[in-house]
Amino acid sequence: MTLDELIAASGPLLRDHGWAFYFTPETRARGAELGLDPMQFYVLGRGGVLGDVDASVVASAFGYFKPALIAGVWNAAREKVSPRDAGREFMACCAAHGRAKLGAVDGLAEFVAAAEKVNAAADPDALALYAATAAEPLADDLPARAMQLVTVLREHRGSAHLVAVRAVGLDSRTAHHAKRPDDAKMFGWAPDEAPVVDDLVQAKMAEAETLTDRIVAPAFAVLDEAERDAFVHGLERLAAALAA
Repeated sequence: MTLDELIAASGPLLRDHGWAFYFTPETRARGAELGLDPMQFYVLGRGGVLGDVDASVVASAFGYFKPALIAGVWNAAREKVSPRDAGREFMACCAAHGRAKLGAVDGLAEFVAAAEKVNAAADPDALALYAATAAEPLADDLPARAMQLVTVLREHRGSAHLVAVRAVGLDSRTAHHAKRPDDAKMFGWAPDEAPVVDDLVQAKMAEAETLTDRIVAPAFAVLDEAERDAFVHGLERLAAALAA
């Protein structure tokens, strides 16, 4: 498996499954125990690893969302729970989801070893949300640790993607409407705020995806052939278990 094949195979799996615990009944219940509604726990929990920062910092790290939406949710939520505490609770929910779903996954130890190697090799410069998430301690047991590593590496690619979007000359609002037009309302954008998404924008989005691959490539390049197979096949089995 070449490096390009590794990134092409793993990128969508990390993107689609690193957030698997965000809105589960168990995560929602833990948020409610803290006095937070599901959106508040998501924003404060995911962004809380950054610390008790201004809402504009969280919006810049998340991307895609309308900043005013993030500000409203963040400011209301942090009046109830310390952001750092919420961040730790959110990662604990991530671990719990792994324990509930991934205990029977074959090759989990090999996957975790490969994922840890990628995470250790990743350069956090300019990738604030990834750096903050990666700084949180990981669980000791394999199922929990595996789920947390998928989430951490999702933030790695997501943060790199935001850098790439800016590098090709797009703003986050335009990138969102190009990539996820059906989710615009959920991300806070009104219909009259929709930008023009033409062939030029789509070409720039394709360029941003290629650049994202280039940014994350050095971290994945540390894996040897056996580790690449363990990482991709482990991700595939993990995805199947999460979807079951």
